[in-house]
Amino acid sequence: MKFIPRLALSLAMATVCGAAAAQAWPAKPIRIVVPFPPGGGTDIIARETSQRVAKATGWIFVIDNKPGAGGNLGVDSVAKSAADGYTLVIGQTSNIAINPTLYSKLPYDPQKDLVPVVHLADAALVLAASNASFKSVADLAAAAKARPGQVNFASSGNGTVAHLTTELWQKAAGVHLQHVPYKGANQALTDVISGNVELYMSSVPTLLQHIRNGKLRALAVTSAKRVDDLPNVPTLNESGYKGFDAVTWFGLLAPAGTPRDVVARLNAEFNKALKSPELAKRLGDEGADAVGGTPEQFAALIKDDIPRWSKVVKESGARVD
Repeated sequence: MKFIPRLALSLAMATVCGAAAAQAWPAKPIRIVVPFPPGGGTDIIARETSQRVAKATGWIFVIDNKPGAGGNLGVDSVAKSAADGYTLVIGQTSNIAINPTLYSKLPYDPQKDLVPVVHLADAALVLAASNASFKSVADLAAAAKARPGQVNFASSGNGTVAHLTTELWQKAAGVHLQHVPYKGANQALTDVISGNVELYMSSVPTLLQHIRNGKLRALAVTSAKRVDDLPNVPTLNESGYKGFDAVTWFGLLAPAGTPRDVVARLNAEFNKALKSPELAKRLGDEGADAVGGTPEQFAALIKDDIPRWSKVVKESGARVD
């Protein structure tokens, strides 16, 4: 009778058990941390995409809203969670690509502490003006050159995607605007609609109703192509700023060390969901485009975007401590 060494037997059993555990995943609900309050664009994208996957697979998803510190609290909680495939976070441009430079002390490294799962969606921003101010981007640029530093623009906060995208346009146009940061969208909208502030850059869903009812005038969208909800509004690229393309992206990430086969299964199921016409329409209603792709493609986007936005943050002087 041949005896198997105890160590070899233990290793063989561990391998079998590990394979069985991977095959059994998911054996319990999967938590998706949304690092912002309920009801916003990030929250809606997380819920809509996960519900579509749940319907197709029978998996159970639990949405856990953890707002705070510009999204940092929620992302950090996932970065420090067990890498077992049961905790994910929906990250986006601000908390993954911008915050590493905007904050002097970030508690996580998005490239070391997290692993990309899937790029879910992109959303354009729209540059809008009060009805008493500009009729086109050309009109705005001419006024900004004639009155350096006197044309003002609102944003929902210092260092937000909207603020920094406006900074990108200023550099492309060779102009200087006066930034007026607000703590959220409501007061900013009130002041732009009343004419106290001349411009506002924000997401399409935030401004769409006010554009449609004539309270604001849309000058341009920031994406490479026009937005379906605003078919008559040109892109900044069409407005003379060749190659201009700045959007907010959204995607799922997991703690570093999450098993590759689990990441692959999540990626495959979310990609199937993102091809659904119904989901594409639902995201489109929120001003977002379904994307999809491999974890490697999402990782490449993050790798390219961090230095891109880092440069904009530094040039703008924006800082949050």
